[in-house]
Amino acid sequence: MKLNMIKTILGTAATSLALMATAHTASAEDITVAYFLEWPMPFQFAKAMGTYEEEMGVSIAWRAFDTGTAMSAAMASGDVQISVSQGVPPFVVATSAGQDLQIVDVAVSYSDNDNCVVASALEIDKDSAGELAGKKVAVPLGTAAHYGFLKQMNHFGVDITSMEVVNMAPAEGAAALSQGAVDMACGWGGGLRRMKESGNILLTGAEKEALGILVFDVTVVPSEFAAESPDLLAAFLKVTADANAMWADEANHAKMLPVIAKDSGMDETATAETIATFVFPTVEDQLSAKWLGGGAQSFMKGVAEVFVKANSIDSALDSYSSTVNVGPLTAANDK
Repeated sequence: MKLNMIKTILGTAATSLALMATAHTASAEDITVAYFLEWPMPFQFAKAMGTYEEEMGVSIAWRAFDTGTAMSAAMASGDVQISVSQGVPPFVVATSAGQDLQIVDVAVSYSDNDNCVVASALEIDKDSAGELAGKKVAVPLGTAAHYGFLKQMNHFGVDITSMEVVNMAPAEGAAALSQGAVDMACGWGGGLRRMKESGNILLTGAEKEALGILVFDVTVVPSEFAAESPDLLAAFLKVTADANAMWADEANHAKMLPVIAKDSGMDETATAETIATFVFPTVEDQLSAKWLGGGAQSFMKGVAEVFVKANSIDSALDSYSSTVNVGPLTAANDK
């Protein structure tokens, strides 16, 4: 798949999202929350225990997704009111196209759990990455993995126009890599773990961060929902923060891990290995300059510019400051 086809896919999806802006918002008595399977997080303990419903006083339908771009589409259609752990790049793609969404917290930082894996048979590492030119790669377009792929190939001087890029969710990419159908695959979570069984990464999380490739997810809501249900949203973020604080105390791991593993669709060993690579910033940290106090906004501008340069989206917003709403998180912090 060449760049003009990639841009067509992302552009068509983004345009559709913008056109759905008039979609309905669910009533406060019935909301749907999006999340990822094989992406274990403390909030899932509260989810399984029914804490969200108890504290919010609403009925919640929890819906699993494969990609952040699909989450954006579901929010645009009014089918989803809250998306937990959406990647920043799909959020940037959607808001750059005009979809009215807001970031309300930093869900997780995970530089070591989003990456690209090269097939073992090629014997390509960071010292020979130039050999990836002309190769076939599975990438979930418009996601954090897509952004990381673009940044890594730019770092290694690989012309992506020479590569055959196939749009695949991480699970599909892992299967294609194991079957020899692609030379490299990019993804996260369980998909990335399976990719590593068939190949090797080029850069570690620390090496990527040194290049400015930050990888973090956010909780996202349609702006209309934030405006109409601020107390409900603050209650949701409070439960999430409490679950993160509970997990931060290792004494709670034995109780929480089996529940999180079951809810994630994973065994306990894989869950423990995955969640060990995650960082869950405290509310205080999230409200600091590093994150929602300015750092995230600047980072989003950089992500958008990378996508524009790669001809993946038409243009970036002048600023992404208006896409961050710290009101509900500040209220949650005061509860």
